[in-house]
Amino acid sequence: MAGIKPGWQGRYLEDFEVGDVYRCRYGRTITEAENIQFTLLSNNTNQIHFNRDYGERSGFGGCLVNSLLTLSVVVGMGSMDISENGINLGFEDVRFTTPVYGGDTLYTDSEVISVRESQSRPTQGIVSVRTRGYNQKGQTVIEFRRNVMVWKRDHAPGRDIFPTLLS
Repeated sequence: MAGIKPGWQGRYLEDFEVGDVYRCRYGRTITEAENIQFTLLSNNTNQIHFNRDYGERSGFGGCLVNSLLTLSVVVGMGSMDISENGINLGFEDVRFTTPVYGGDTLYTDSEVISVRESQSRPTQGIVSVRTRGYNQKGQTVIEFRRNVMVWKRDHAPGRDIFPTLLS
């Protein structure tokens, strides 16, 4: 019997190079139900997100996906490549360029625009990326910059979190 093989562990500071582009390997379809749940959970009362009649009268032809849901999904799609071993420090220049509708499928890519050592945390560094989200038609629906504090490989918290199994 073969031994346990480690899965993807995410990138560490040493793995990032300016100019690298990471494409999420899958697309993610946003459903109308997810949009309504997210909108109501976040207490957003703009009916453009949950009232189809209102949405049709708005000039957009239907309900729009909540922009913060779009941001959340796109950030999440890039987390395995960008922030698996780090934490988000901030987002800049967030722009929603094309409306997203329930049933649209999102795709993302992120380009590394800077990498540097942290001045206050010698065990980590700061990675800045420019991320874009696209719909199934290839239209850019969102773009932003994000800064992430990423661990250096030799200083990252332990990854061996799988519990000891009882026989």
